[in-house]
Amino acid sequence: MPRFAANLSMMFTEAPFLERFAAAAKAGFTGVEYLFPYDFPAEAVAEQLREHVLENVLFNLPPGNWAAGERGIACLPGREDEFRAGVATAIHYATRLNTTRVHAMAGIVPPDASPAAVHATYIANLKSAAAELARHGIALLIEAINTRDMPGFYLNTQAQAHAVLEEVGAPNLRMQMDCYHMQIMEGDLAMKLRKYAAHCAHVQVAGVPQRHEPDTGEVCYSYVFDLLDEIGYSGWVGCEYRPAGKTIDGLGWFQGHSARMVV
Repeated sequence: MPRFAANLSMMFTEAPFLERFAAAAKAGFTGVEYLFPYDFPAEAVAEQLREHVLENVLFNLPPGNWAAGERGIACLPGREDEFRAGVATAIHYATRLNTTRVHAMAGIVPPDASPAAVHATYIANLKSAAAELARHGIALLIEAINTRDMPGFYLNTQAQAHAVLEEVGAPNLRMQMDCYHMQIMEGDLAMKLRKYAAHCAHVQVAGVPQRHEPDTGEVCYSYVFDLLDEIGYSGWVGCEYRPAGKTIDGLGWFQGHSARMVV
């Protein structure tokens, strides 16, 4: 049975961020992920991880101006210096939080940008970031995100992500396969997971289409979790969903799977 990591940017939001670690541990999670840790000193986050015996499995590189609608800058021409500075910031946090995977959001393509320049910028940034992160034993992840939630996002399909991996050619550049985005853009989850499992370092789940608990909506995640076992996936499954109500009230699905893990 997969190991589940609570996404603390979406789950347990009834409490302030630094109090969510305790809530996740109390609920039975042994791993956590979140969008960004940068609003807090690295040591403050590390203290929560140590106190509650949690592994921080993933966070994102600085995304640019999130409040203004930016969703990553990896593909944005002219922002290369900012991207490299973000990689350095992420390394500062990752080495202190013992985090071995970070995600570089590709970004939303500017309407006036040259497609060739956008692609060249993306590939060059990933090459430099992967090389720098490799020096610290950290994997760099890229994720295909659906265009309904993020119109104009550069990376949208698993095939596109895999092609980027091949072009960059860095052994520590891996795919982050989010079943929520994948179902919206492509469907055929089982075959995509089978095809790209060897290149995948992280899986995420949420109900489709509302992005609530994974036992709601059109995807049968019990089947997906069994499939991950069948294909030998040994990584974490990030629970990147928005609870329909209080987080704890919607954890019946997790408690059921946790019981199977104990058995």
